Amino acid sequence: MSVHKDIKRVTTHVLQKMKLDGEKISMITAYDYSMARIFDDAGIDVILVGDSASNVMAGHETTLPITLDQMIYHASSVIRAIKRCFVVVDLPFGSYQGNSKEALNSAIRIMKETGAHGIKIEGGEEIIESVKRIISAGVPVMGHLGLTPQSIYKFGTYAVRATEDAEAQKLISDAKLLQDAGCFAIVLEKIPAALAKEVAAAVHIPIIGIGAGNVDGQVLVMHDMLGINKEFKPRFLRRYLDLYSQIYDATQAYISDVKSQDFPNEKEQY
Repeated sequence: MSVHKDIKRVTTHVLQKMKLDGEKISMITAYDYSMARIFDDAGIDVILVGDSASNVMAGHETTLPITLDQMIYHASSVIRAIKRCFVVVDLPFGSYQGNSKEALNSAIRIMKETGAHGIKIEGGEEIIESVKRIISAGVPVMGHLGLTPQSIYKFGTYAVRATEDAEAQKLISDAKLLQDAGCFAIVLEKIPAALAKEVAAAVHIPIIGIGAGNVDGQVLVMHDMLGINKEFKPRFLRRYLDLYSQIYDATQAYISDVKSQDFPNEKEQY
Protein backbone atom coordinates (compact mmCIF):
# COMPACT_ATOMS: atom_id res chain seq x y z
CA MET A 1 0.00 0.00 0.00
CA SER A 2 0.99 3.61 -0.47
CA VAL A 3 3.09 5.23 2.23
CA HIS A 4 0.97 8.29 1.44
CA LYS A 5 -2.32 6.51 2.23
CA ASP A 6 -3.06 8.83 5.16
CA ILE A 7 -2.77 12.11 3.22
CA LYS A 8 -5.98 14.03 2.65
CA ARG A 9 -5.32 14.85 -1.01
CA VAL A 10 -2.93 13.67 -3.70
CA THR A 11 -1.43 16.72 -5.42
CA THR A 12 1.27 17.37 -7.99
CA HIS A 13 3.61 17.98 -5.04
CA VAL A 14 2.78 14.55 -3.59
CA LEU A 15 3.34 12.85 -6.96
CA GLN A 16 6.72 14.56 -7.31
CA LYS A 17 7.70 13.43 -3.81
CA MET A 18 6.63 9.87 -4.64
CA LYS A 19 9.10 9.84 -7.54
CA LEU A 20 11.87 11.23 -5.33
CA ASP A 21 11.11 8.64 -2.63
CA GLY A 22 10.97 5.78 -5.13
CA GLU A 23 7.30 5.04 -4.40
CA LYS A 24 5.42 3.85 -7.48
CA ILE A 25 2.34 5.78 -8.62
CA SER A 26 -0.91 3.88 -9.26
CA MET A 27 -3.23 5.29 -11.92
CA ILE A 28 -6.42 3.97 -13.54
CA THR A 29 -9.12 5.32 -15.82
CA ALA A 30 -12.66 6.01 -14.67
CA TYR A 31 -15.64 7.62 -16.35
CA ASP A 32 -18.49 7.58 -13.81
CA TYR A 33 -19.30 8.28 -10.17
CA SER A 34 -19.74 4.72 -8.91
CA MET A 35 -16.46 3.28 -10.20
CA ALA A 36 -14.48 6.40 -9.29
CA ARG A 37 -15.75 6.13 -5.72
CA ILE A 38 -14.52 2.54 -5.44
CA PHE A 39 -11.09 3.40 -6.86
CA ASP A 40 -10.72 6.41 -4.58
CA ASP A 41 -11.78 4.43 -1.50
CA ALA A 42 -9.27 1.71 -2.46
CA GLY A 43 -6.43 4.24 -2.40
CA ILE A 44 -5.61 4.82 -6.08
CA ASP A 45 -3.23 7.76 -6.52
CA VAL A 46 -4.47 9.13 -9.85
CA ILE A 47 -7.66 8.72 -11.85
CA LEU A 48 -7.50 9.52 -15.55
CA VAL A 49 -10.79 10.48 -17.16
CA GLY A 50 -9.53 9.20 -20.47
CA ASP A 51 -10.73 9.85 -23.98
CA SER A 52 -10.74 6.04 -24.03
CA ALA A 53 -14.37 6.62 -22.97
CA SER A 54 -14.90 6.91 -26.72
CA ASN A 55 -14.01 3.21 -26.98
CA VAL A 56 -15.13 1.55 -23.75
CA MET A 57 -18.17 3.68 -22.93
CA ALA A 58 -19.47 4.66 -26.37
CA GLY A 59 -18.24 1.79 -28.56
CA HIS A 60 -16.26 3.81 -31.10
CA GLU A 61 -13.30 2.23 -32.88
CA THR A 62 -10.96 5.11 -31.95
CA THR A 63 -10.74 7.91 -29.39
CA LEU A 64 -11.30 10.58 -32.04
CA PRO A 65 -15.14 10.95 -31.94
CA ILE A 66 -15.50 11.96 -28.28
CA THR A 67 -16.24 15.66 -27.76
CA LEU A 68 -15.15 18.19 -25.18
CA ASP A 69 -18.71 18.36 -23.81
CA GLN A 70 -18.75 14.59 -23.39
CA MET A 71 -15.38 14.62 -21.60
CA ILE A 72 -16.72 17.31 -19.26
CA TYR A 73 -19.77 15.15 -18.51
CA HIS A 74 -17.63 12.12 -17.61
CA ALA A 75 -15.13 14.18 -15.61
CA SER A 76 -17.88 15.90 -13.62
CA SER A 77 -19.31 12.50 -12.70
CA VAL A 78 -15.91 11.26 -11.52
CA ILE A 79 -15.08 14.38 -9.50
CA ARG A 80 -18.28 14.07 -7.44
CA ALA A 81 -16.95 10.76 -6.07
CA ILE A 82 -13.44 11.87 -5.15
CA LYS A 83 -12.13 12.60 -1.67
CA ARG A 84 -8.42 11.80 -2.00
CA CYS A 85 -6.95 11.01 -5.42
CA PHE A 86 -5.70 13.35 -8.16
CA VAL A 87 -7.98 13.54 -11.22
CA VAL A 88 -6.60 14.22 -14.71
CA VAL A 89 -8.81 14.72 -17.77
CA ASP A 90 -7.82 14.11 -21.40
CA LEU A 91 -8.17 17.00 -23.82
CA PRO A 92 -10.02 15.29 -26.68
CA PHE A 93 -9.00 15.30 -30.33
CA GLY A 94 -9.76 18.63 -32.01
CA SER A 95 -9.80 20.66 -28.81
CA TYR A 96 -6.15 21.75 -28.82
CA GLN A 97 -4.24 20.78 -31.97
CA GLY A 98 -2.85 23.67 -34.00
CA ASN A 99 -4.28 26.47 -31.89
CA SER A 100 -2.86 27.28 -28.46
CA LYS A 101 -5.69 29.71 -27.67
CA GLU A 102 -8.29 27.02 -28.33
CA ALA A 103 -6.21 24.62 -26.24
CA LEU A 104 -6.25 27.05 -23.33
CA ASN A 105 -10.00 27.61 -23.65
CA SER A 106 -10.59 23.84 -23.68
CA ALA A 107 -8.45 23.33 -20.60
CA ILE A 108 -10.16 26.18 -18.74
CA ARG A 109 -13.61 24.75 -19.55
CA ILE A 110 -12.58 21.38 -18.12
CA MET A 111 -11.16 22.90 -14.95
CA LYS A 112 -14.09 25.30 -14.34
CA GLU A 113 -16.95 22.98 -15.31
CA THR A 114 -15.70 19.74 -13.74
CA GLY A 115 -13.51 20.65 -10.76
CA ALA A 116 -10.74 18.40 -12.12
CA HIS A 117 -7.16 18.81 -10.92
CA GLY A 118 -5.32 18.80 -14.27
CA ILE A 119 -5.46 17.88 -17.94
CA LYS A 120 -3.55 15.46 -20.17
CA ILE A 121 -2.46 16.28 -23.70
CA GLU A 122 -0.87 14.12 -26.42
CA GLY A 123 2.29 15.10 -28.27
CA GLY A 124 5.65 16.78 -27.85
CA GLU A 125 7.28 19.56 -29.82
CA GLU A 126 4.22 19.86 -32.08
CA ILE A 127 1.96 21.02 -29.24
CA ILE A 128 4.49 22.65 -26.91
CA GLU A 129 3.03 26.16 -27.35
CA SER A 130 -0.36 24.87 -26.22
CA VAL A 131 1.27 23.18 -23.21
CA LYS A 132 3.06 26.40 -22.21
CA ARG A 133 -0.08 28.50 -22.63
CA ILE A 134 -2.19 26.14 -20.51
CA ILE A 135 0.42 25.93 -17.75
CA SER A 136 0.85 29.72 -17.77
CA ALA A 137 -2.82 29.94 -16.81
CA GLY A 138 -2.17 27.79 -13.76
CA VAL A 139 -3.55 24.50 -15.10
CA PRO A 140 -1.44 21.40 -14.30
CA VAL A 141 -0.57 19.45 -17.47
CA MET A 142 0.37 15.80 -17.87
CA GLY A 143 2.09 14.94 -21.16
CA HIS A 144 1.61 11.80 -23.26
CA LEU A 145 4.26 10.39 -25.63
CA GLY A 146 4.93 7.17 -27.53
CA LEU A 147 1.78 5.61 -28.95
CA THR A 148 -0.65 8.52 -28.96
CA PRO A 149 -4.11 7.11 -29.82
CA GLN A 150 -5.42 10.39 -31.22
CA SER A 151 -2.80 10.04 -33.98
CA ILE A 152 -3.69 6.46 -34.84
CA TYR A 153 -4.59 7.25 -38.45
CA LYS A 154 -1.17 8.84 -38.92
CA PHE A 155 0.58 5.83 -37.40
CA GLY A 156 -1.67 3.31 -39.17
CA THR A 157 -1.02 0.70 -36.45
CA TYR A 158 -1.08 0.17 -32.69
CA ALA A 159 2.40 -1.42 -32.81
CA VAL A 160 5.17 -0.50 -30.37
CA ARG A 161 6.54 3.00 -31.02
CA ALA A 162 10.11 4.40 -30.92
CA THR A 163 11.86 1.15 -31.81
CA GLU A 164 14.07 3.02 -34.31
CA ASP A 165 16.78 5.38 -33.10
CA ALA A 166 15.42 8.56 -34.71
CA GLU A 167 11.99 8.22 -33.12
CA ALA A 168 13.54 7.20 -29.80
CA GLN A 169 15.77 10.28 -29.73
CA LYS A 170 12.80 12.52 -30.58
CA LEU A 171 10.82 10.96 -27.75
CA ILE A 172 13.60 11.71 -25.25
CA SER A 173 13.85 15.26 -26.60
CA ASP A 174 10.05 15.71 -26.38
CA ALA A 175 10.01 14.46 -22.78
CA LYS A 176 12.62 17.07 -21.83
CA LEU A 177 10.66 19.77 -23.68
CA LEU A 178 7.48 18.86 -21.80
CA GLN A 179 9.34 18.91 -18.50
CA ASP A 180 10.93 22.28 -19.28
CA ALA A 181 7.53 23.66 -20.27
CA GLY A 182 6.26 22.77 -16.79
CA CYS A 183 4.44 19.44 -17.14
CA PHE A 184 4.09 17.67 -13.79
CA ALA A 185 4.21 14.14 -15.28
CA ILE A 186 4.29 12.24 -18.58
CA VAL A 187 2.53 9.08 -19.75
CA LEU A 188 4.62 6.83 -22.00
CA GLU A 189 2.53 4.37 -23.99
CA LYS A 190 3.73 1.22 -25.71
CA ILE A 191 7.45 1.87 -26.13
CA PRO A 192 10.48 -0.35 -25.36
CA ALA A 193 11.05 -0.74 -21.61
CA ALA A 194 14.72 0.23 -21.89
CA LEU A 195 13.82 3.51 -23.60
CA ALA A 196 11.16 4.31 -21.01
CA LYS A 197 13.67 3.69 -18.23
CA GLU A 198 16.10 6.04 -19.98
CA VAL A 199 13.44 8.75 -20.17
CA ALA A 200 12.51 8.30 -16.48
CA ALA A 201 16.17 8.78 -15.55
CA ALA A 202 16.59 11.80 -17.82
CA VAL A 203 13.75 13.86 -16.30
CA HIS A 204 12.86 14.70 -12.71
CA ILE A 205 9.07 14.51 -13.16
CA PRO A 206 7.13 11.23 -12.79
CA ILE A 207 6.89 8.92 -15.81
CA ILE A 208 3.73 6.79 -15.92
CA GLY A 209 3.88 3.74 -18.15
CA ILE A 210 1.33 1.73 -20.07
CA GLY A 211 3.18 -0.97 -21.96
CA ALA A 212 6.44 0.83 -21.17
CA GLY A 213 8.06 -1.37 -18.55
CA ASN A 214 8.74 -0.57 -14.91
CA VAL A 215 8.93 3.22 -14.57
CA ASP A 216 7.66 5.65 -11.90
CA GLY A 217 4.08 4.44 -12.11
CA GLN A 218 1.54 2.49 -14.14
CA VAL A 219 -1.85 3.21 -15.71
CA LEU A 220 -4.44 0.82 -17.10
CA VAL A 221 -7.93 1.24 -18.56
CA MET A 222 -10.41 0.03 -15.95
CA HIS A 223 -12.38 -2.10 -18.42
CA ASP A 224 -9.19 -3.95 -19.35
CA MET A 225 -7.87 -4.37 -15.79
CA LEU A 226 -11.23 -5.61 -14.48
CA GLY A 227 -11.84 -8.00 -17.38
CA ILE A 228 -14.99 -6.27 -18.65
CA ASN A 229 -13.39 -6.10 -22.10
CA LYS A 230 -12.43 -9.61 -23.29
CA GLU A 231 -11.21 -8.77 -26.80
CA PHE A 232 -8.24 -6.54 -25.90
CA LYS A 233 -5.24 -8.73 -25.02
CA PRO A 234 -1.97 -6.79 -25.30
CA ARG A 235 1.19 -8.14 -23.65
CA PHE A 236 1.26 -5.33 -21.08
CA LEU A 237 -2.23 -6.01 -19.69
CA ARG A 238 -2.71 -7.90 -16.43
CA ARG A 239 -6.37 -8.71 -15.73
CA TYR A 240 -7.20 -8.68 -12.04
CA LEU A 241 -10.81 -9.86 -12.47
CA ASP A 242 -12.99 -11.54 -15.07
CA LEU A 243 -16.02 -9.29 -14.63
CA TYR A 244 -17.38 -10.13 -18.07
CA SER A 245 -17.97 -13.75 -17.03
CA GLN A 246 -19.19 -12.83 -13.54
CA ILE A 247 -21.67 -10.25 -14.83
CA TYR A 248 -22.77 -12.61 -17.63
CA ASP A 249 -23.44 -15.44 -15.17
CA ALA A 250 -25.23 -13.15 -12.72
CA THR A 251 -27.45 -11.77 -15.49
CA GLN A 252 -28.38 -15.26 -16.66
CA ALA A 253 -29.24 -16.25 -13.07
CA TYR A 254 -31.42 -13.13 -12.75
CA ILE A 255 -33.22 -13.90 -16.03
CA SER A 256 -33.84 -17.47 -14.88
CA ASP A 257 -35.21 -16.37 -11.49
CA VAL A 258 -37.56 -13.82 -13.09
CA LYS A 259 -38.93 -16.29 -15.63
CA SER A 260 -39.37 -19.06 -13.05
CA GLN A 261 -41.06 -16.59 -10.67
CA ASP A 262 -38.46 -17.33 -8.02
CA PHE A 263 -37.74 -13.59 -7.91
CA PRO A 264 -39.22 -11.76 -6.12
CA ASN A 265 -40.03 -14.16 -3.28
CA GLU A 266 -42.27 -13.26 -0.35
CA LYS A 267 -39.42 -11.66 1.65
CA GLU A 268 -38.63 -9.40 -1.32
CA GLN A 269 -42.13 -7.88 -1.48
CA TYR A 270 -43.91 -5.15 0.49
